[in-house]
Amino acid sequence: MSASVTDRWASGDLYEPYVGRWSRLVASEFLAWLAAPSGLDWLDVGCGTGVLAGTIAARCAPRRLTGIDPSAGFLMHAQRLGTGIALARAGAEALPFRDAAFDRAVSGLVLNFVPDPARALAETARVVRRGGKAALYIWDYAGKMEMMRRFWDAAGALDPAAVERDEGRRFPICRPKPLRELLTAAGFIDVDARAIDVPTVFQDFDDYWTPFLSGQAPAPGYCMSLGEEARAALRERLRTSLPVQADGSIHLIARAWAVRGTRT
Repeated sequence: MSASVTDRWASGDLYEPYVGRWSRLVASEFLAWLAAPSGLDWLDVGCGTGVLAGTIAARCAPRRLTGIDPSAGFLMHAQRLGTGIALARAGAEALPFRDAAFDRAVSGLVLNFVPDPARALAETARVVRRGGKAALYIWDYAGKMEMMRRFWDAAGALDPAAVERDEGRRFPICRPKPLRELLTAAGFIDVDARAIDVPTVFQDFDDYWTPFLSGQAPAPGYCMSLGEEARAALRERLRTSLPVQADGSIHLIARAWAVRGTRT
């Protein structure tokens, strides 16, 4: 992550309409790909608002399900979901668990925001049992995560300074090759990656635009750093460039890159 940019993560209520609703769709496809048996001990690293952990609870019949996140606000939101997850406030680079404590360790939309991804994956490897698995997914910021890609393309066309804040530029690990290399370096074998594409259908332009006004996360943070006139110009450029259907809806694709590996 660029050291010159600070991303704010505090409110689960703001996260949900921005990307939480789309992450939930990816989580279902991600868990189907993992095809884990029931009765396992799971860890969700960077559980955030509980999107992935809640899906695990609903689909995977875990014996034990634990989630950690550094954001107190996100953990409060996850607790309200009532999924029966054991929650703890902690970061991915220093997991507060004994060695070989879990059968599965997963994370959703987290790794690129961790200052030291290699350290985070080394910690993940430490807490996963031999023969257990780790897996994660992150957005394809540079490509087919279209709601963000279109935002940053529009912003960059109006403001050259926006290029340095573009997540596609800031997070080069969000591609299959770097993800496979990171998992392999952490000691996992049989590492593979795949794309998960989900539809993001917005009712109208306001449904697309309003989440960018939250000020939370990179793109909304940039949006709200603009003056009123510059923000209005960005809004209008997006309004005229997005593929609006006859009924006013906007149909885009959100692609996540998913990677998995087995602990040796």
